[in-house]
Amino acid sequence: MTRKLFFRLREQRQLRVGESIRHALAQLIERTDFRAPELFQSRLTVTEVRMSPDLRNALVFAVPLFGRDSTAMLAGLRRVRPFLRHAIARMVPLQFVPELTFRADTRFEEASHIEAILRRPDVLRDLQAGSTGPPPGPHAEEGTQRVATSLRHHNE
Repeated sequence: MTRKLFFRLREQRQLRVGESIRHALAQLIERTDFRAPELFQSRLTVTEVRMSPDLRNALVFAVPLFGRDSTAMLAGLRRVRPFLRHAIARMVPLQFVPELTFRADTRFEEASHIEAILRRPDVLRDLQAGSTGPPPGPHAEEGTQRVATSLRHHNE
């Protein structure tokens, strides 16, 4: 087996295990009433799980729904981490149950920020004009007339 193929297969295994853990966490969060006050009756989504190459560490990205506080959500997830690891051990067949590290997923916030930029009037004007260069300055017509006049005098 070549070295390149070995690394590609290892990456595929990381992705596959990460998806299995993400599905297990999603089921647990949906069906479990947690005693942690930060998670009690709160909605959140696990968007991604990134596994380390040795599959012993999992970085879990989550986002609270309805614009709730992500720091409280992360504190609640950290509090119930032992329960989640125990449940994952029963649900996902792995030799070792990975350590879970939780992070807030900011991709949705970044996407809404980019969308807000694209809706600004100056950006819309540039997009509709289809120009590839910078917009003309306030004295663009005067400069064009001067160039045309100098070219006429040069050609005469």
